[in-house]
Amino acid sequence: MMAQYLEAKAAHPDCLLFFRMGDFYEMFFDDAVKAAAALDIALTKRGQHQGEDIPMAGVPAHSHEAYLARLIRQGFRVALCDQTESPEDAKKRSGKTLVRREVVRIVTPGTVTEDGLLEPRAANHLVALADVAGTLAIAAVDISSGELVTEPTAPDRLAAALARFDPSEILLPERVLQNPELFELLGEWKMRLTPQPSARFDSENGRRRLQDLFHVGTLDAFGSFERAEVAAAGALVDYIQLTQKALPRLSPPRRLPRGAVMEIDVATRRNLELTRTLSGDRRGSLLAAIDRTVTGPGARMLASHLAAPLTDPEAVAGRLDAVQALVED
Repeated sequence: MMAQYLEAKAAHPDCLLFFRMGDFYEMFFDDAVKAAAALDIALTKRGQHQGEDIPMAGVPAHSHEAYLARLIRQGFRVALCDQTESPEDAKKRSGKTLVRREVVRIVTPGTVTEDGLLEPRAANHLVALADVAGTLAIAAVDISSGELVTEPTAPDRLAAALARFDPSEILLPERVLQNPELFELLGEWKMRLTPQPSARFDSENGRRRLQDLFHVGTLDAFGSFERAEVAAAGALVDYIQLTQKALPRLSPPRRLPRGAVMEIDVATRRNLELTRTLSGDRRGSLLAAIDRTVTGPGARMLASHLAAPLTDPEAVAGRLDAVQALVED
């Protein structure tokens, strides 16, 4: 059994491995030590490895989501290694064969989908940043709603764009870490970075991923995208498939043109307390004061509109007409 665990752990060294054993998810070695400290649960031991006691910690499978939520909020990534067959099926294969276990999903801050792990009235954005031939772009997706947005940007506008989405996790090519000027622009989001192989941000591969996902021969029907936008969106799709082992339903990419929404720098956004107060709380913000929505999706839409004020008068009028129709009809 321990050999099975070590094999799964070796394939996911950057994650805490939740290893299903009966009615519990168990963690071993350093994972157990980290989880016990983060969750304030008992740290025990199970057997020995190379002459040393093996630390162990576990959580009940039936309530594991609550523990997952606490770990994700502390910045951990968690790989769920589940039993993929019953003990009876394992015995049919061979009398002494271990139950087959496989990593069925990797839970990260930007790929959470369970209601119990999400703030019901706030979007949970996963963002990718791509740099293609000196052109910057970001793509953002909220997996719970499936909305996929791309946006061309520039070094002097990057911080404002990130502040608008307030991402839980940011994917970026590993080579960006060696670019001190660009890396410094990431400011307060450095703790939310998930570096990825630079090959994952290839624009041609990204175009093919998106075309395959939406079953189209060209992306022209969705808009005119720069190569960096396609690279960022393709990297998002690739990462979601890698961590979720399957793709949730995503909307076709929607391009946010330059100037479509008001550019609000990080300091101004913070001081205006649009969606969060200076202390980081939702309560006391402008959003909390005007939010009378009754559903989670409605609350997320209101927060999105408030975070990104429109600049096009026709678009503003269209939104007002929609509100008027709902109120009067």
